[in-house]
Amino acid sequence: MRLMMMATIVALAIAPALAQDRTTLDYVTTKGTVIKGSAQGMELTLPMTYKPDGTYSTEVMGQTGGGTWRIDGDKLCTISQMGGGAENCIAYPAGKKPGDTFTINHPMLGEASVTINK
Repeated sequence: MRLMMMATIVALAIAPALAQDRTTLDYVTTKGTVIKGSAQGMELTLPMTYKPDGTYSTEVMGQTGGGTWRIDGDKLCTISQMGGGAENCIAYPAGKKPGDTFTINHPMLGEASVTINK
């Protein structure tokens, strides 16, 4: 019983430290995002879902698309199935969490708004 109480106290003590170790990209790739921007004069809203197997999916103008993703430092690198196989690596700001909105520089959308899902 005493050992169980000690384990509970230790777990409660380190839980906040473990939660603080999560990065913006951890939240992005586990919670998903909504990216808003414009391309060729059209406003686009892209709901992004990232899977643990390194693939992602989105919906663009009523059609489902996707590709692969990986993290490289502070950058999210993606290869779109529709993008000709070119990899795009975009820097994401540190310290963001679910519900936060921030801007990124996207190669196709220019300055785009990203909201991390709650």
